[in-house]
Amino acid sequence: MVSGLSLPPAVADEILAHARAELPNEACGLISGSLSTGRATRFYPTRNIEASPLRYNVHPEDLVRVTFEIEDAGEELVTIFHSHTRSAAVPSATDRRNAMYPDPFYLLASLADPDALPASVLRAWRIYRGQTFEVPLTIG
Repeated sequence: MVSGLSLPPAVADEILAHARAELPNEACGLISGSLSTGRATRFYPTRNIEASPLRYNVHPEDLVRVTFEIEDAGEELVTIFHSHTRSAAVPSATDRRNAMYPDPFYLLASLADPDALPASVLRAWRIYRGQTFEVPLTIG
């Protein structure tokens, strides 16, 4: 299993723009690419059915639609993304409890600093059985 996640700069910018546009609520989305290389290629913004500044849940319609789009493109679900509106980009107890996918990375953005660049607010994680492991994130 690959140990780190790599995002193209344009994808990182797109993710952060989506997160900021969804304020005051947490934003979420799915990212496709190759799990075997850890390389992300495309961001799919999704709706947060919770519409909450404290929780996220990808809208079921978006989850189904994006899953099919990823499969049709011959790619894999590489990353599940969400933002934290005021706290650090570290999985919360709720994030750890609700993590249902052992293979994809979890990418978090902290929106505490409204002017920060993606490299300083995005962090990548593996969440497995409630345990979190930060992994290297490369933007480039």
